[in-house]
Amino acid sequence: MKIMVVGGGGREHAIIKKIKESPLADEIYALPGNGGIAADAVCVPVKATDLDGICSFAKENNIDFAVVAPDDPLVLGAVDRLNEIGVKCFGPRKNAAIIEGSKVFSKNLMKKYNIPTAEYEVFTDMESALEYIKTAPIPTVIKADGLALGKGVIIAQTREEAEAAVRSMMQDKVFGDSGSRIVVEEFLTGPEVSVLSFTDGKTIVPMVSSMDHKRALDGDKGLNTGGMGTVAPNPYYTDEVAKECMDKIFRPTVDAMNKENRSFSGCLYFGLMLTEKGPKVIEYNCRFGDPETQVVLPLLESDLLEIFISVADGRLADTEVNFSDGSACCVVAASDGYPGKYDTGFEITLPEGKNIYVAGAKIENGKLLTSGGRVLGVTETAPTLAEAVKKAYDTIKTVHFENMYYRKDIGKRALECK
Repeated sequence: MKIMVVGGGGREHAIIKKIKESPLADEIYALPGNGGIAADAVCVPVKATDLDGICSFAKENNIDFAVVAPDDPLVLGAVDRLNEIGVKCFGPRKNAAIIEGSKVFSKNLMKKYNIPTAEYEVFTDMESALEYIKTAPIPTVIKADGLALGKGVIIAQTREEAEAAVRSMMQDKVFGDSGSRIVVEEFLTGPEVSVLSFTDGKTIVPMVSSMDHKRALDGDKGLNTGGMGTVAPNPYYTDEVAKECMDKIFRPTVDAMNKENRSFSGCLYFGLMLTEKGPKVIEYNCRFGDPETQVVLPLLESDLLEIFISVADGRLADTEVNFSDGSACCVVAASDGYPGKYDTGFEITLPEGKNIYVAGAKIENGKLLTSGGRVLGVTETAPTLAEAVKKAYDTIKTVHFENMYYRKDIGKRALECK
């Protein structure tokens, strides 16, 4: 089969490496891919949001199956467009991708179908929002309604911070049109858990749970990033919690989308907070998370491409989905200064035969050079989490590029879990 993967980050590299293991995959194309992905797929310089370009390429190259990985093309309707020209896809259609594309939609969905989440209010004009902030419990969470590269959420510790967040989104348009509507929501506390799941709109199969590390600096300090590392499974996510999530969150969400005539097929991501009152949804994503994918897929023992095809065909219930009992740790190597200003263009040296997922790199004159903030992720698996963490840190010491930075405490919180 000729496979096309839309996207060009570490998540897409992890998906492509796993698809490569399938006997069903003959040729793999990445649109646009990156310098590291080029070692595992043919990279085509078409942007992930260029739906016309994606469809033209698929048609001209007789693509058999497509995986649309990032949020932007999904929310724009890439799957609908590809289906229209006869290309089967893994990923939700536009009317289902709204579960991530609009936080207002997802919050209202949870409220309507009694899916546990934080209390919230929605605002379309700034003055009403500022008035509400005067009496809202502090800390509070301010969210831009639309997509904002994972950065449209601000946790305000004071009323002044909350007011500044509202003004930056609604007046200064720091997130563009995504901030024309905002959600102001209750601040929840407890361990965070990420659970990716395969679903064809009927059956839902959760993958191994994971724990992301969003802050740039050790000790969960510094600015929020796209993710500095992950571990799997998440020790806070016990069998008992998993059952409660299936009964009260996962199954009800899939059912709710069906009742709204927005049947969801693809990877549905649940960002959860394990509060004193039970698990609650912080956010939904309509696709694989990054860098959660980089620890979850190495633990998958089944054929990923076969699963993707079965989801697209609506026969997930008849497909084997098995994960290893082991653990995985991914440590992200970033350009020093990220998520603020950073320099790029430095040559990258990589060890051979390791699970390294490249996110921000390009090839120039035959050399792999840094081209982004998060440059790559090093993932190791082992029977225990402690071993996986140690192996990941041993491996990352063999990766080199000037200006390289990584957190030294990925997995520490998980290992301290009693």
